[in-house]
Amino acid sequence: MTLPFLRLLKHEGTTAPNSLCSKSDRHLSHKKNKRFSPKFALLAAVSMLALNTARELCAEEYFSHYASSTDSAAIDLGIQPLGYPSGVISALMQRDQILKKALSESQQELKIYPFKRGADMLTMLANQRLEAGFLGDMPTILSAASGDVWIVGLLKQSFTSIIAKDTSQVRDLVGKRLAYIEASSAHHTLLQGLASAGIREGQVSLVPLTVDAMPEALARGEIDAFAAWEPGPTLALSQSERNHIVFRGISSDYFVIGKEFAKQSPQAALHLVASLLRAVEWLRRSQRHLETAAKWAMADAKAFSGKATTLSVAQISAITRREILDIPSAPNILKNPSAPPLKAEFLFLANLGKLPATANEQNLAAAFNYDGLSTVISDRKKFQIERYDYRE
Repeated sequence: MTLPFLRLLKHEGTTAPNSLCSKSDRHLSHKKNKRFSPKFALLAAVSMLALNTARELCAEEYFSHYASSTDSAAIDLGIQPLGYPSGVISALMQRDQILKKALSESQQELKIYPFKRGADMLTMLANQRLEAGFLGDMPTILSAASGDVWIVGLLKQSFTSIIAKDTSQVRDLVGKRLAYIEASSAHHTLLQGLASAGIREGQVSLVPLTVDAMPEALARGEIDAFAAWEPGPTLALSQSERNHIVFRGISSDYFVIGKEFAKQSPQAALHLVASLLRAVEWLRRSQRHLETAAKWAMADAKAFSGKATTLSVAQISAITRREILDIPSAPNILKNPSAPPLKAEFLFLANLGKLPATANEQNLAAAFNYDGLSTVISDRKKFQIERYDYRE
């Protein structure tokens, strides 16, 4: 299933040729070594933006080979190592020896696949190439409303921000270049921010970028603003006093599992849920645990992106504490009958025409009915919630 509004998602197996990507890079390198006259400066900037977009499209082939079959012996987990605190929790789950042992007893193994954004996981969750994933609120809505997944637990509850240079007002973004991640929680925040100022999408220039590329693009003047989750806002604010938060929207990340996976392998699904709960509880036990997990998360992000983060262990630890550990109920999802989780976001996106015709509000509500977390909590000894063994 390919969702029609995901413009950057290609049909499976269709990717930009490597030769096109490499030629574009070589062309840029050649240009960068030449001295530009002022009259060509604007053209150079536009060319750089176009190339960055092309790189995004080329880079999308990175996940085409992921979990290429529905092998029942493998439990395929999609993670987002470039975002925090999601990357901190996934760093622990993939090093959880208790989880690996529990799965091995049923001849199953855990396989980890890093993604740049949750939207890249949606087709793979729908066709059961992924059994579980870490998603922001907008991808969670899309997947759950299509009836593909159970929403298991909370990974983050915080503000996603729009960061702009040389302005502190959303209304000043008319005609500006705004970087975003298609079909993400930050995309949702961007839409909210524009709507709050009465700005239509057509009044701004939307630039697709990965979250890790945004602060640098803002610093180089290739964009005027961006919408992103942590660590993007923290990085941009620390880089320059000219950068300001112009809008904040409440956002959340979730751990989801495929409905078919939970049906076919209910015990394996529960062991995944137990690993999530174990990770959050271990992080809460001490600052030393949190710092260890932050270092692993930094290593995972560098291995995936090829570059080290400029955030410190202390900054990543602070983000993780603020956005998940200081939420007493987490990873439990508190349900308010008068305001069901994600309903307001669903209606907002539906009103803007950002949801496919197949998106169903009843499916979204039903996705919260999985009882895996309560099952694990009620039998803490069986699922070894208070035992910990994290190793490379």
